[in-house]
Amino acid sequence: MSKPVVAITRPKDRAQKACEIVEKLGGKAFLAPTLDLKPVNTDSLKELVKRKDELDWIIFTSPTTIVSLNKFYPDFIKTLNCKLAVIGNKTGKLAEKQGLSVDLMPDDFTAEGLIEEFKKRNITGKTIGIPRTASARAVLPEELKKLGNTVILAEAYKSLFPMDEKAVKDLISKIENKEIDAITFTSPLTVENFFEIVDDKEKMAKLLSENLLTVSIGPITAKVLDKYGIAYIYPDTYTVPDMMELLFKTLNEKSNR
Repeated sequence: MSKPVVAITRPKDRAQKACEIVEKLGGKAFLAPTLDLKPVNTDSLKELVKRKDELDWIIFTSPTTIVSLNKFYPDFIKTLNCKLAVIGNKTGKLAEKQGLSVDLMPDDFTAEGLIEEFKKRNITGKTIGIPRTASARAVLPEELKKLGNTVILAEAYKSLFPMDEKAVKDLISKIENKEIDAITFTSPLTVENFFEIVDDKEKMAKLLSENLLTVSIGPITAKVLDKYGIAYIYPDTYTVPDMMELLFKTLNEKSNR
């Protein structure tokens, strides 16, 4: 049997691990980023850095936040004197590499999971910094404010439309020609941007449901797939390794039927 071809739609600078896992599990990765990330030094980020000593908590929701802070303010992370919450193993590991201790990481790697942990601990009346992308969902800052906290929201990076549109069009062509066995989506924007480039959205949704295996990293991304009427699976733990394990397990089960 030939190696299954798995499409990776992650931003290029965050796709290497996913591609390596695909190869390790016996597949062939096809990289077509439907999202690009660009660190930016915005006024809101400058304001957060200026108010660093007011912070009781800071929340890192992705590794790109840390990359951006290190790029523009190399001393910021080293001199943080507050508690740290993170979403996801990868973000936590990168923070620890910077010499930080992670005080809170929810088992459910979503904003909702983190909010639940803040509620359980009755964290209220605190000043919380959240550097992230401006296109992120509003649920995290809104719910933390409802708990009686002050939130300093800062744009640390931009989520951009894919810069290599040709790669995405190549992916669309390969899907139509049945050259892709599975496709993975790791954020709502990876789905939205993909369908922005697709001409016949209904036809593509049918192909993703019937001709290949569509895998979401978790329930938040899955909601966007629901919007397009696409059949999908996602793992119990919302990480790239767990997503790939589930993908290959499912493909193997299908081939053994």
